[in-house]
Amino acid sequence: LRLALLRLCRALHVTELACRVCTVGQRCLVVEAQLQLDEAASYLCGAKWGACRFPVPFGRLELPEEAAIHELDSRTGASLKFTLLNRKGRVWTLIAGGGASVVYTDTICEYGFAKELANYGEYSGDPPEDFVYEYAKIILGVMTSSPEPHGKILLIGGGVANFTDVASTFKGLVRALKQFGPALKACGTSVWVRRGGPNYSEGLALMKHACEDIGVPAQVYGSEAHLTAIVRDALVAQPGMAKPLSELPPLVVKLPKAAAVERSAAGGGGGGAGGVVTFDADTQAIVYGLQTKAVQRMLDFDTLCGRKTPSVAAIINPTGEATFEKFMFGSSDVLVPIYTRLADAVERHGKTAHVLINFASFRSVYDATLEALQFSDVIRTHAIIAEGVPEALTRRLHQEAAKRGVGIIGPATVGGMMPGRFRIGNAGGAVENLLLAKLYRPGSVGYTTKSGGMSNELNNIVALNTDGVREGIAIGGDRWPGVRFIDVLLRFEKDPSIKMMVLLGEVGGREEFLVADAIADGRITKPVVAWCCGTAAEAFDYDVQFGHAGARARGGDETATSKNLTLRQAGAHVPRSFDEYGDLIAKVYQALVDGGVIVPPASEPLAPTLPTDFDELRKKGLVRKRANFVSSISDDRGAEPTYAGVPISEIAADDELGVGGTIALLWFRRRLPRYVSKFIELCVIICADHGPCVSGAHNTIVAARAGKDLVSSLISGLATIGPRFGGALDDAAQMFAAALDQGLSPEAFVEQCKREKKVIMGIGHKVKSLDNPDRRVVLVKEYAKSHFSATPLLDFAVAVELITTKKRANLILNVDGAIAVCFVDLLRGCGAFTRTEADELVESGVLNGIFVSSRTLGLVGHFLDQKRLKQPLYRHPADDVTYLLD
Repeated sequence: LRLALLRLCRALHVTELACRVCTVGQRCLVVEAQLQLDEAASYLCGAKWGACRFPVPFGRLELPEEAAIHELDSRTGASLKFTLLNRKGRVWTLIAGGGASVVYTDTICEYGFAKELANYGEYSGDPPEDFVYEYAKIILGVMTSSPEPHGKILLIGGGVANFTDVASTFKGLVRALKQFGPALKACGTSVWVRRGGPNYSEGLALMKHACEDIGVPAQVYGSEAHLTAIVRDALVAQPGMAKPLSELPPLVVKLPKAAAVERSAAGGGGGGAGGVVTFDADTQAIVYGLQTKAVQRMLDFDTLCGRKTPSVAAIINPTGEATFEKFMFGSSDVLVPIYTRLADAVERHGKTAHVLINFASFRSVYDATLEALQFSDVIRTHAIIAEGVPEALTRRLHQEAAKRGVGIIGPATVGGMMPGRFRIGNAGGAVENLLLAKLYRPGSVGYTTKSGGMSNELNNIVALNTDGVREGIAIGGDRWPGVRFIDVLLRFEKDPSIKMMVLLGEVGGREEFLVADAIADGRITKPVVAWCCGTAAEAFDYDVQFGHAGARARGGDETATSKNLTLRQAGAHVPRSFDEYGDLIAKVYQALVDGGVIVPPASEPLAPTLPTDFDELRKKGLVRKRANFVSSISDDRGAEPTYAGVPISEIAADDELGVGGTIALLWFRRRLPRYVSKFIELCVIICADHGPCVSGAHNTIVAARAGKDLVSSLISGLATIGPRFGGALDDAAQMFAAALDQGLSPEAFVEQCKREKKVIMGIGHKVKSLDNPDRRVVLVKEYAKSHFSATPLLDFAVAVELITTKKRANLILNVDGAIAVCFVDLLRGCGAFTRTEADELVESGVLNGIFVSSRTLGLVGHFLDQKRLKQPLYRHPADDVTYLLD
């Protein structure tokens, strides 16, 4: 039975199983079972699970507002999360970053406001301004729906952003704040803002001015303030609110013993712990996946650190072709080779590249890593960036890596920072962050965390309170990380350059207990400042799943509070709240300075400079450049594409628009009356095809039968459109309109064309006559007479027709002419255009546009028809050619 259950768990990716069995005779039966499936494995065995619904993070069905944000989240590659905890709560949050959202929630609860906390959520991944606006609008709508006599508190917080343009996302928040300004003021709202990262100063200024405009008090903080400073200041700002934490008690910092220092020196700089290599200024990596931005960021970090050689030796693009990609290394160009096979890159660069930074997707990273482990004698360290790797596959990778002595950082890691030496992928964020946290030169502190976003904040916290970071590794937020906290800290213990350690853990898992054991038994002797996030989970009376896959307590001893207590008892320095985290780090650092363990530099070296890309300068408004293109009809930069400012979803939902209305938006940049749109659609239907014998269809058919593709065949047909085929629409419109505008009578117009030996465009048909009318012409004329306010040009053309048919019966107003004159009447008479605009549209070729657009439908049909009928190569018969050889 156990073997059968084991096989079942493996087949269905069951991560936890509890069952009750009984025996009936010789049979053993499972009478009750509870199991937990790995949601990340749904792409592997979702069909086997059937109609299985996974619980939401806070253990209940979605509310309408939560569902609205869930739908918004599904339309962007960024992350938008929202859980409504207390609709009438006083404390509301708009937090950037998953890790930061947990820290803010913890701190609010630690100050005694758990019952007043209204929501939990986050926005991250650099969402577009429009999405941020929609996100904030929903939350502010709920917030302002009920009054609060004591006033409400809105915390707009976040860590130091990696790459998110803070000013851009804040513009979305500002739009929402201004929209709800009166309502926020009526609720007695006070706004508290803290943010860092790219363009954060501009973003804070925008926020402050917006709150001043709507008359709401606001306090704004940058990265110079501790992450949760706004919580402390907001909740203790008024009498009757929270009580401030008392001063930190005096610290007793045990200085590292001499034996430990000697052991560190003998350890050779930290290599080997967990199989991770020692990173130095010569370390090189192979990047798996065509991640050009990440590679450029690594090379920019190399420049800041003064490296002589790029840290990226090669790129693997398994779905592309072998080539080179150009990057900037300082102010010079360098070519980085791209291979399709990892084996080729290892053969060429294996002497120097011993790190693999793996950006493969969660679906393909397992196979890619197994392949890479075959080169374990060369590639000694892997960093797996992908999130959502099934737990069973992750554990198999770790087991295989352990056999080969290879270290794996991740999955779900942002990487790591080795100031002055090496950067793993996108760790550390934008250049502004690297300079702010002084990551271009090493300090004395080693840190580790699970959260990628919070690793950037840790860079900032360590820089504010110590001489800086020596090494920082984010082990990843999944339940089964490769390199664990204990591996990283033992690595730091062996590194003589690291004098103190900083640990940021979280609820769930047992990694922190291993660290506590190592501190207690003396394997770790250097001071450790530790904090485990997720203490707020204990404020809820239901199971809480925070952002990371591993951030859920599966037992009473996996809570954040239990971990913090155990670490404190083991000898780690643990604050009472994350709000004290930075202060405690500063006190431990100062104790080491006072004890002579750390000798701060006499002076801070000048910060290095990095040539700034033109796009970055333009974004900041420091340079300008004339655009090569100008477009006024569509925009794809926002939450969804727009045609003439109208979102596509609105166009699709509007029955009055249709295809004709869409053409009107794109061609004329305005909504036109429904009868105009219907006339455009009528023209498209009428002109879509005219049989296989006309020149356009003929050419398309010949090309299709020659084996050409759709686009080539279509081009062949469209190339025949001109004065003799289809192009008569524009000429007919201009000829008839010019005659009418000049005041010529129909007779005078016909006589003038005869005298000037001009063919009257739009007049004449091969077989049709007044007695045998073209049904298409009849449809166009009837629609115009029934729906247009006036048809002066159509009337003029009909009068011309009466004259020309007296000469020959088939000199009728044909379909090209009918559409042409009616379209001019439409443009001039619908009230949407001035006379000048209408004439310019005709001169620009709008009528040929109608013909080309509609005839494309028919030509595609002829192409598909020939392919469906499997017609052979066409050769024109010789008896249909007159050979003039003499």
